[in-house]
Amino acid sequence: MRIIARRTVHDCFWVSDFGFQIRDRYTCKMPDIARRVVSIFKQKFSREPLVIRAPGRINLIGEHTDYNEGYVLPAAIDRAIYYAMAPSGTERCNIYSADMEEGVSFSLLDLNPGEAWVNYLMGVMDGFERKGLPIHGVDCVFGGDIPVGGGLSSSAALCNGFGFGLNQLYKCGLDRLALAKISQYAEHEFAGLLCGLMDQYASLFGERNAALLLDCRSQKHEVIPVHLTDHSLLLVDTKVKHSLASSAYNERREACEEGVKIIRQRNKGVSSLRDVSRTLLHEHRDRMSEDIFIKCLYVVDEIQRTLQGAEFLKLGQLVEFGKLMYDTHWGLSQAYEVSCVELDYLVALAEEEKITGARMMGGGFGGCTINLAQNDKAESFKEKVIRQYAANFNIQPEFYLVNLVDGVSLMDGKSETL
Repeated sequence: MRIIARRTVHDCFWVSDFGFQIRDRYTCKMPDIARRVVSIFKQKFSREPLVIRAPGRINLIGEHTDYNEGYVLPAAIDRAIYYAMAPSGTERCNIYSADMEEGVSFSLLDLNPGEAWVNYLMGVMDGFERKGLPIHGVDCVFGGDIPVGGGLSSSAALCNGFGFGLNQLYKCGLDRLALAKISQYAEHEFAGLLCGLMDQYASLFGERNAALLLDCRSQKHEVIPVHLTDHSLLLVDTKVKHSLASSAYNERREACEEGVKIIRQRNKGVSSLRDVSRTLLHEHRDRMSEDIFIKCLYVVDEIQRTLQGAEFLKLGQLVEFGKLMYDTHWGLSQAYEVSCVELDYLVALAEEEKITGARMMGGGFGGCTINLAQNDKAESFKEKVIRQYAANFNIQPEFYLVNLVDGVSLMDGKSETL
């Protein structure tokens, strides 16, 4: 790697061997978690690793629209998975999870799904191999601070960081979009979740103090500056994950596909709900079940909310944006039916406390709510949540104050600073 621009504490730029910029502008100091990962790697493998930061993501608005070729508004956040990696010199992969304190070893020539977390990494390697790219085995240690099950896309970060490292180690020359698609392939084929591309894309393409208005059809984005001024983004983790989450996700996707199939019979230009207006959907209401109609209507409305929300952010109209967040939540809860009593309780409490905006975030049935909270109300809101949520559910919630940062990047494993 070579430095091509001035370095300051908050502005570090590198160019990789493959021409695209690698950034870590939000901080040039290596977090304790990353230093721990590097330390474990050196203890186990006795050499210097390549170090990668792969952030989680939030989605400000636009939920369950990505697999309908709509729009989403995600952003990378300052919680991440950190990888320390080096070639193993053989076809074997020796991978250790610092968080779980367990390791696996397998051959690149025998990629059979195993325990849950290793499935994602095997899937990434299989994605590279299917492209005919010349990768070999790796020694690897990883760990991070993205809460699993919180709806912050720990799985996308897991895949992205590993794929980014393979791309660098073996000089494969893939751009970020190609890496995102490999990560998505890993989730589809090895983890069994038919996710859209949003999570992987946001983690790779994220920009500091901005969200990405991602067109999931063209797979291109517009950078939307996010000026929070007197607000903060506060996540409240329900600490629950109901068991029907994965199956229900796939069922919702199937419902949308069935709705499109019915509409396309008379409108050949329709290929996804992206192409469907409220008027067109109502014209076909009597040809589809009430359940399919209601779920399709939620998606059609959410696509428009996302576009409107991006305009509000451009204008700095946070109050108006917050109202859309509430509309999204109750649509997800009552129409799309992917919420749960814990999420609904937290959003209702935010409304009661006059928090600017709140909604459930992620696939559903648990995880976090995202709250656009006034700074002068955030602490009192947290205190009320702690008291009332614990009293009602006998669960202590967790809180994550997040900042918007750049996407996947290289770090320097030899020292604290980049």
